Amino acid sequence: MFPTTIVGSLPKPSWLAEPAPLWAPWRLSGEDLLRAQRDAALVMLKLQEDAGLDIVTDGEVFRQHFVHGILEHIDGLDFQNKKRIGIRAGRYQADCPRVVAPIARRKPIHAPEAAFTRAHTRSQLKFTMPGPMTIVDTLADEYYQDRPKLAMEFAKILNQEARELEAAGVDVIQFDEPAYNVYLDEVATWGIETLERAAEGLEIKTAVHICYGYGIKANVDWKKTLGGEWRQYERTFPVLAKSKIDQVSLECAGSRVPLQVLSMLKNKDVLVGVIDVATDRIETPQEVAQTIRDAAEHVPPERIIPCTNCGMVPLSRDVAVGKLEALAGGAAIARKEYGKG
Repeated sequence: MFPTTIVGSLPKPSWLAEPAPLWAPWRLSGEDLLRAQRDAALVMLKLQEDAGLDIVTDGEVFRQHFVHGILEHIDGLDFQNKKRIGIRAGRYQADCPRVVAPIARRKPIHAPEAAFTRAHTRSQLKFTMPGPMTIVDTLADEYYQDRPKLAMEFAKILNQEARELEAAGVDVIQFDEPAYNVYLDEVATWGIETLERAAEGLEIKTAVHICYGYGIKANVDWKKTLGGEWRQYERTFPVLAKSKIDQVSLECAGSRVPLQVLSMLKNKDVLVGVIDVATDRIETPQEVAQTIRDAAEHVPPERIIPCTNCGMVPLSRDVAVGKLEALAGGAAIARKEYGKG
């Protein structure tokens, strides 16, 4: 009961990239970079296992950014002449690759990373990829000029990747869709369709992560405009409840999300965000346990997976490790209370 995991990312070691900034450039290149990334993945596994987490990730150390990690290997995208655009409905500006031709995948992208990580842990392994809607929202499309069509083309590529990840021994594949909290109508009209296409044919667990973004200033400022209660999930959870996706990951700790919305996710495993990544304050295990108790009022305890609210790449390692330990400690308290400790 209450198996613990993180959304995906952890702070990159300083030998690999500058810690904290998103899109931080690599400090090495070529074979030296690959060796450093593998070394970093081993460290990330060790940090999670030492903290007591049950389902681990590679910390997303093989990718510069959670979206660009896969996009850098896709034909039809121009990374040399990026275009500055507003993303997440203009919440902030980013230099994004341009879509200039039909997109295509030359070869497997993430399978070698997953195979390496799988070989170095006995824990359950989760692998994350950006979802189709979030990918489309992080590109300057000058070719398709049709967001649903472009998203479906990416969904097909993601599905190829996902099948290879399954073959490499991954236990859970999670698609990150922060865009679902912005384009609420589109989730129903084409978001779920493209997400299900990305997960088509998989026999392992599938998850979708929907949050309010990293703990960066643009996101923190945006949250301040959302009012006393954040009810975006009310619009998307009924649609997700009917989908073929097994698990839904959401933000709870430190947020204004009314936890009653969790009851809308009928028959889904719920990755409850019990760790606030938008603050350096480290939660106590007792606080984590209380968030689990609160969630259990709306979701059967056996379907709760305590998790972080979002990725932790912008945090310092010391803070991230403290939060990992609080996550595991809080889940242990809750297991004892519910008779499964």
